[in-house]
Amino acid sequence: MARFDPTRPDFSPYGFSCVRWTPTAMPRFDRHNEIELNLLESGSLMYLMGGRRLVVTAGRLTVFWAGVPHQILDFEEVVDYFVLTIPLAWFLQWPFPDDFAQRILHGETVVEPDEGRLATDTARFEQWSEDAQLGSDDRRHISLLEIEARLRRLALSTAVDRNDRSRRKASSKLDRRNVSRAEQMARFIAQHYTQPLTAEMIGRHVSLHPNYAMTLFQQTFGTTLIKYATEHRLMHAQRLLLTTVESIANIAFSSGFGSLSRFNEAFRQAFGCTPREYRKQQGNCEETCERTQ
Repeated sequence: MARFDPTRPDFSPYGFSCVRWTPTAMPRFDRHNEIELNLLESGSLMYLMGGRRLVVTAGRLTVFWAGVPHQILDFEEVVDYFVLTIPLAWFLQWPFPDDFAQRILHGETVVEPDEGRLATDTARFEQWSEDAQLGSDDRRHISLLEIEARLRRLALSTAVDRNDRSRRKASSKLDRRNVSRAEQMARFIAQHYTQPLTAEMIGRHVSLHPNYAMTLFQQTFGTTLIKYATEHRLMHAQRLLLTTVESIANIAFSSGFGSLSRFNEAFRQAFGCTPREYRKQQGNCEETCERTQ
């Protein structure tokens, strides 16, 4: 049974996998370039997801992009749980409703609203685990079709506007090579957002003209390269506000912002409060710090 390895390199891939994990309080956060699904049959996990605490409970399928720093702080009454990972490039090619895809790609954790599918989901995860580890190529392909269908059902049950049946247009316009390039740009940003970034630098990484790189990325992720980098910087700052006693200025610069004023402005626009107010509202920093050591 798998458990988190704190020595694994940052962004080391899991690929397509479906295994049972032993819960453990993680001494540091993990990041990898897959979409991750969690399913608990009992108990709960407390995550620090980006810069927000999140409790995952039994029976509710939970989905997030694992390029967001995620760390289990605590758990209760969990013997083991399923972890399923899908490469981001595969997820980008599946025709999900736009709202669902964009929420995940922008760092939101999507959770099943009820527990009514636990028995069915458990059976599915058991089958997918067998197919991923021991099955033939045909069985793995069938599993992926079933996983896509399950995520599309999740998208319907969590839709913000249930009358919105629009599908992502990016997949129909982009070939596999361009989807791969968009995925590589997202990974590059996730790995380097604490450094100064420009469209030229990011485009150079995937051998594209910056203007085309920006267009391709916006078609796929629904935002600009720089705004996406800012989202990562803000999540990084949220985490530091919760888990350290560093000064606001130090957090701003270590998160990749060029000035304290720019950090304060971006933070207030995103969360409706100042970094100092956020730290105060979110509770005891020292308790969280102790759990992450």
